[in-house]
Amino acid sequence: MEQLGNITLHQGDCMDILRSLPDKSFDLAIVDPPYFSGPERRGFYGKRYSTTGIERIDYHKCDKWQVPGQDYFMELERVSRYYIVWGCNYFIGYPFAPGRIIWDKCNSSTTFSDCEIAATNLFSSVRLFPFMWNGMCQGKSFKEGRVMQGNKKLNEKRIHPTQKPVALYAWLLTQYAQEGWKILDTHLGSGSHAIACEQLGYSLLGIELDPFYYDAARKRIIEYQNIPRLF
Repeated sequence: MEQLGNITLHQGDCMDILRSLPDKSFDLAIVDPPYFSGPERRGFYGKRYSTTGIERIDYHKCDKWQVPGQDYFMELERVSRYYIVWGCNYFIGYPFAPGRIIWDKCNSSTTFSDCEIAATNLFSSVRLFPFMWNGMCQGKSFKEGRVMQGNKKLNEKRIHPTQKPVALYAWLLTQYAQEGWKILDTHLGSGSHAIACEQLGYSLLGIELDPFYYDAARKRIIEYQNIPRLF
C-alpha cells in the first residue's frame, strides 16, 4: 500500500481488500469492473490493426482480469454507502438499484458503443453525461463535452484499453459526492478516477490487480501531482 497525498494505492486482489474492510468504510464507490475476462481474449484490443486498417495502441495484455460475481457486488455494497457501477448492463444477475447514469461518448458514427451505462443507488432516475471520447477526438471539458478539444496536445494519453476520461469522474464527483466523502475504486485501471479526486480534493482508495497497470497509473498520478500550480 502506498500513500500519494489523498490517494491511497493498493496493488492486489480487490476481494481480499474488501473483505478486510469494516461496514460502510466509504461514502461512495465508483467502479468499472471488467465484464469479460481480458479484452485481448476477444481479439479486439489485442489486435494491432482495426478492421478498417487503422493501427491501434499496443496495450499491455493482462490475463489477471476476472469478471466479478455476486460476492463482489455484495461486498461493495457492504463497505460503501453509495455506489456507481459502470457496465451494469453486462451483470444481468445482480439486483442493482434503479438509478442509471448514461455516458454519451458522442461517437455514433463509429462501430464502438454509443454510450456506457452505470447503475447507482444515489437516485432512482436516469442522468445523462455527454463527453466526446473517440480516438483523438476528445471533449473540451466536462462542461463542454460535445465540443471537441481543439488542441490535440491537451488530450489525455491513453494507457489502458478501457480507460475512461478524467472529466467523467470529475463530473460524477462534482454532481454526487459531498465534501469530505471517502471514495473507493476497486479497479483503478488508468488512474483517471484518482486524478479527478486529486483535482477536487477527495480521498481515494484505488485498488489495481495487474502490476503493469498499477505502475502505469501510479506514474500518471505522480506526474499530475507534480504539475506546477499557480494557486
